[in-house]
Amino acid sequence: MPRRSFADFACSLARTLDVIGDPWTPLILRDIHLGVDTFNEIVRDLGISRALLTARLDLLVREQVVREVPYREHPPRVRYALTERGTQLVPILVALTQWGDRWTGDGEPPLLFTHACGAPLETAVTCTACGEPVGATGIEARPGPGGRHAPGTLVVAERLMGMTD
Repeated sequence: MPRRSFADFACSLARTLDVIGDPWTPLILRDIHLGVDTFNEIVRDLGISRALLTARLDLLVREQVVREVPYREHPPRVRYALTERGTQLVPILVALTQWGDRWTGDGEPPLLFTHACGAPLETAVTCTACGEPVGATGIEARPGPGGRHAPGTLVVAERLMGMTD
């Protein structure tokens, strides 16, 4: 059964999941960021089927998250590189990885990340205005200019904006 598209949802998270929400895509993006950037290398690293990888890479190229960089003319071969959209996902992928290290692993992280300054990296979301860490209890949602009563936000719109059919 094909997965439902969230393209018409009035929710940025849902539309984002349409692009990167399947289980393989974050792994593909991680590999490309780490330099595992050819089709065959990604297949070998992840054990993903060639057909599935082709479909995922086609979507990522179409959504401008990844771009193809030719490196051989005969036969034609490309490497995959993250675009600006793709590189903005890297801190999110690192945060998800570190969440997995904490909550789903055996206590031994398979990868350790360091910051450009050389220090071990521990991701954290901070408020750009005050610099304080952000946690679930410190977040409040308010209606945005694109908010509407539509699939994906029917109840949210009712609660935040007083909108109904």
